[in-house]
Amino acid sequence: MRFTEDLKARVSKAQKKIVLPETNSRRVLKAAERVLADGFAKIVLVGKLEQIKKDAAKFQIDLTGVEVINPETYYRMDELCDYFAKRREKKGMTPEKARDIMTHNNTFFAAGLVALGEADGCVSGAATTSAEVIRAGLQVIGPRPGNKTISSAFILLTNTPQYGDNGILVLGDCGVIPNPTADQLADIACICVERARRTVQILNPKVAFLSYSTMGSGAGESVENVRKAVEILKERNVDFAFDGEMQADAALVPEVGEHKAPGSTVAGHANVLIFPNLDAANIGYKMVQRFANATALGPLVQGLDKPILDLSRGCSSEDVADVVAVCCSDAITADFYKKERAEHEHDQQ
Repeated sequence: MRFTEDLKARVSKAQKKIVLPETNSRRVLKAAERVLADGFAKIVLVGKLEQIKKDAAKFQIDLTGVEVINPETYYRMDELCDYFAKRREKKGMTPEKARDIMTHNNTFFAAGLVALGEADGCVSGAATTSAEVIRAGLQVIGPRPGNKTISSAFILLTNTPQYGDNGILVLGDCGVIPNPTADQLADIACICVERARRTVQILNPKVAFLSYSTMGSGAGESVENVRKAVEILKERNVDFAFDGEMQADAALVPEVGEHKAPGSTVAGHANVLIFPNLDAANIGYKMVQRFANATALGPLVQGLDKPILDLSRGCSSEDVADVVAVCCSDAITADFYKKERAEHEHDQQ
């Protein structure tokens, strides 16, 4: 797809190092081969070199140029365990418990490599649950300073250019918060706009807060929650267009938007969709993905200090390689925020 090719070209100059922990998956090894062949990132695999070589030979996968790190022989393991134990000290974590986790849980170990700066980001989830990937991100990396809501987004690439931004939509939150509060919905909207701008290069994000009601046509607890989120964003004085509450057709179809929400600058032209809860979001994106034969990249965890990105367990090797490209973009964004914080701290001194 044009979007993913453009993204790979954009991130290739940075040559970010991304760790893939699920080396027992043929799809992941195949994805590593794709990334190395395309040359847009460096790849680190977690596991035993001999086993990875054996599996690669079995599946006729060329991993020339890949770096392999074995947790059992990792030269900075003591440092990593001390770091993790200190982070989780209040939860009863000890260096001994940390070693057990880091030695036996590849996703936690991969997040540890990112925390220590051995890699710029991690992509996991082909054979690991979203909950486990998110747990690793939260416990090992933690939220970006100033951000209190960890959420996720999907980048939906469709063959319907009349919708979204030439057929591309950013959807949130599809994988983390089951029932977001109004404040969390507002936070999700802001960070989804950041993803729309930085990853997808949408110049004019238009955010629709979705519901089963459009501008007062329905009532109920979830509708009230969405309305409150819209009011919170108004108070924040954000620099993007948003509106709600609105039904999906009012958000996406110009004629319906004009009829149901006359005067709205977002209705009928939305390219960022914020769902009221995880049920609606997860069901919605999967139906579009299957019925419209769309590509769904994600769930892309957002709000962490460094990128730990999740995959759908139904992903293909191509999907994994595409999410690696997104992870590179997120790592570049993380560098930007780190530099911004350093400059701010310098100015404060």
